Amino acid sequence: MPELPEVETTRAGIEPHVQGQRVRRVVVREPRLRWPVSEALTHDLPGQTLHAVQRRAKYLLFAADTGHVCLHLGMSGRLRVVPADTPVVAHDHLDIELDNGWLVRFNDARRFGSVFWLTGDPHTFSLLARLGPEPLSPDFDGAWLKTRAAGRRMPVKTFIMDGAVVVGVGNIYASEALHAAGIHPRRAAQRIGLQRYIYLAEAIKRVLAEAITVGGTTLRDYIGVDGDTGYFQLSLAAYGRDGAPCPRGCGPIRREVIGQRATFFCPVCQR
Repeated sequence: MPELPEVETTRAGIEPHVQGQRVRRVVVREPRLRWPVSEALTHDLPGQTLHAVQRRAKYLLFAADTGHVCLHLGMSGRLRVVPADTPVVAHDHLDIELDNGWLVRFNDARRFGSVFWLTGDPHTFSLLARLGPEPLSPDFDGAWLKTRAAGRRMPVKTFIMDGAVVVGVGNIYASEALHAAGIHPRRAAQRIGLQRYIYLAEAIKRVLAEAITVGGTTLRDYIGVDGDTGYFQLSLAAYGRDGAPCPRGCGPIRREVIGQRATFFCPVCQR
């Protein structure tokens, strides 16, 4: 599944092409995604101007005159900005055609993505209303993590992947941040002190910021808005490196399943 850096990379790539552009029409070829595509999209959005492309967690918000297009890439979704006469291929489910002769095309082979038309404050939408802070915002720090961890016995890796605690820390980046902070992924969230949470919050910010800078992590189905794949995978310290030596020179990276997700860590330097 595309994680926060991949979604932010998509947002940054798309916004310059759509900002200030008027929507000519919307074509929905397959409305049966994870949730049905909002029927209002095809008759409410045409004629409106797109003012910005924002991101909340892994959701993209296209701000128009009277509402927002709220889009989630799901597991295999991708957005491309292409000329309006670009031939349709398999799994091209939705087009937002612009007056400048280009369109935003949503392709989703597994159809786990979603597209909603929202009026009013999008942050009150049911899928967004209970989300935790953005990891790169001032609202997120070690003190926040320590407060939210009180009384929680779950593994810290599961804890930081909870969207109500902090958004956008997916499986890859959780493993990487815990390795950077030297924290064992199975350690109970409630048993970690404030200083170590300060280190962890800083590691989360640093790992995500670095991934955004280089374009995200290459995933099997992920392709960026310009057709290029991300390449943060080249600097992964733990994730996907089962059996490889820890970059700190400790011993081999170990793979275990925690919370039904593959987890990679160094059993020597992560405590």
